[in-house]
Amino acid sequence: MKRKGILALCALMIFGVFSTAMGEGEIVIPDVTIKQYEIPDSEAMAFLRGMGAGWNLGNTMDAVDDSCVGSDLDIERCWCGSMTTKDMFASVRERGFGTVRIPVSWHNHVNEDLVINAPWLERVQQLVDWALECDLRVIVNIHHDDRLDCIYPDEERLESSLRYVTAIWSQVAARFAAYDERLLFEAMNEPRLVGTNFEWAFTPHSARCREAAECLNRLNQAFVDTVRAAGGENASRYLMVPGYCAAPANTDPSFFRLPEDTAENRLIVSTHSYIPYAFALDKDGVDAFDAGRPSDTREIDSTMDLLYERFIRRGVPVVMGECGARDKGNLQSRVNWAAYYAASASARGIPCLWWDNAAFATSGENFGLLDRRAMEWPFPEIVEALLRYALR
Repeated sequence: MKRKGILALCALMIFGVFSTAMGEGEIVIPDVTIKQYEIPDSEAMAFLRGMGAGWNLGNTMDAVDDSCVGSDLDIERCWCGSMTTKDMFASVRERGFGTVRIPVSWHNHVNEDLVINAPWLERVQQLVDWALECDLRVIVNIHHDDRLDCIYPDEERLESSLRYVTAIWSQVAARFAAYDERLLFEAMNEPRLVGTNFEWAFTPHSARCREAAECLNRLNQAFVDTVRAAGGENASRYLMVPGYCAAPANTDPSFFRLPEDTAENRLIVSTHSYIPYAFALDKDGVDAFDAGRPSDTREIDSTMDLLYERFIRRGVPVVMGECGARDKGNLQSRVNWAAYYAASASARGIPCLWWDNAAFATSGENFGLLDRRAMEWPFPEIVEALLRYALR
């Protein structure tokens, strides 16, 4: 999850937002109209449109609290409180979502030679199969393996990080070699200098940050090379690569580059953005968001404009793999935000995936949309807002 947004030039847009009260106290989805940007006519851009609105199976296969482990599979329920079922994916699809992202942590499911434990890889495959059977597109990644002994973007640990990335993706790609393009791979989640002052604050003029960016370029290249070499459908599979901590601002071409690829236009820039930070992520920030107030919407538009200008306009696909606004008891504002965020991204050809961490009434970051135990959607208005303005 990304903790800090960016500031850039205000987007050129035409907007109109209004609502008609449908009853006292009733939540209203705002009408949002944003200028539609010119999107290149390509197979890759058509693929993005087919992804529709997306949903993350968060805090599940990515959990890393070893104290929860009784067997290799028990950790799946450690953070979210339940095991995943096919009915969950069916419910996600029935609601109208087109894509599910399955974040996966691997480091506590491998031996000293980085061989993935068979039960864990089989469970990941089972979830992928269930999602595909429910007519969802699926993203699988390396998630919370941003550790000194796994993936750490500095020269001191580059060789061990390359070994880790190559080992994991060679096994995962081989397991899914026969799966078609509905299955996407994402190299890493939010690669960064964990535990430093630069963890969430990339500084372009810092030598250490520049070093980290170059290490990430090499790690992304190793990911692409490894998957392509695994054979089968991997030769042309869509692959997602992030910049530093997956922040849109950190895709600056002066230090971020797309890997070289044997497949044509099959690389996707992977980004995350919880903005405006004070509203979407900061628990002590503001509670209100007005989709008709430029001061509220400006950062969203400037971020989407940045991604459009750097990539989409040039025919390079972009996916907003994580976004969301945490619950502060402010449902109408969250609905306003979801509608505007999805509309702004869609106008520029970018599909968005909500970060659902299965959290509703905790003291932490409550981004839950699907109550997995009750199999209910407590905030249907947020879902409707996301779907109404999703890329299509």
